[in-house]
Amino acid sequence: MEVVQTRTFKQAVKKLTSKQKKELDEAVKVVMNNPCIGDQKKGDLNFLWVYKFHMNNQLTLLGYSYEDEIVTLNLLAVGSHENFYRDIKNALH
Repeated sequence: MEVVQTRTFKQAVKKLTSKQKKELDEAVKVVMNNPCIGDQKKGDLNFLWVYKFHMNNQLTLLGYSYEDEIVTLNLLAVGSHENFYRDIKNALH
């Protein structure tokens, strides 16, 4: 499976501590093993899947898109719930 990181995702990862990066890596591995584990959003965000996990005992969202025929996992964003969906909409429009 090919994993592609967006610029927004890379910038968010740069701000994480090494412990947080390990927790994020574990979450990415879970998604890679089963891309349908997250919740697919509806409406204008229907391309977006969100996997929820805990990082530093705080609920964190991992936003990604998945293309089955190409087997590509596009990592779009990571962060807390606050303004998560708004920021994704702004980044992609």
